[in-house]
Amino acid sequence: LAEGGDSSHMGRTVPIDKVLDDAMIVWGQNGEALRPEQGYPIRLLVPGWEGNLCVKWLARLEFASEPYYCKEETAKYTALTKHDGKAIQHFYANEVNSVITSPCPEKPWTDLKKGDVVEIEGLAWSGMGTIEGVDLSFDGGKNWVEASLKGLVLPQSWTRFSFIHKYDGKPLFLSSRARDDAGYVQPSVKQERDAVGVEGVYHRNGIHTWEVTEKGEVHNVQILS
Repeated sequence: LAEGGDSSHMGRTVPIDKVLDDAMIVWGQNGEALRPEQGYPIRLLVPGWEGNLCVKWLARLEFASEPYYCKEETAKYTALTKHDGKAIQHFYANEVNSVITSPCPEKPWTDLKKGDVVEIEGLAWSGMGTIEGVDLSFDGGKNWVEASLKGLVLPQSWTRFSFIHKYDGKPLFLSSRARDDAGYVQPSVKQERDAVGVEGVYHRNGIHTWEVTEKGEVHNVQILS
């Protein structure tokens, strides 16, 4: 059990295999002490796993043979399935995920003209392993092309991807789908909902889509399949 010194006594159970693998007690980063909002004076860091397990303001560690079933594990960080109404507990790893960062609502294509060549960029990550590839779709998931990975490609780390696109001025539904070397492929929104229900907001990794209008404006949309 890792428990924080904050007023909510944030607590999470971390399996002993992970504790003995790469979990860390952290007191600084980038050559300086942790800042208060980062969990000063110490916090737990569990690489590749969801942020809620990286307990800030760490005040207590306790070991036992069974999960502690803290409130965060029985109510908050759970997912109500649509099949039988039961809740899934104990989510751990950040499953394979990706997002297109350009274009986006803050970086639209409103200045582009038909025939311009533009670079589509984004980030992919997986707590299960190393990003192996990222595919892009311009029609909401009907057809896919492979993007290029850029820079360092490391386990449990952000991986940059890009694709050179010739802009034709037509509306697009722009999606990214990542896959990792553990064999996991980023699911569609429908596949995600089938697995963790419609309220799994803490565990979302369904394919994300931007709508790009004829004017080059970018909007967030959700395509189920």
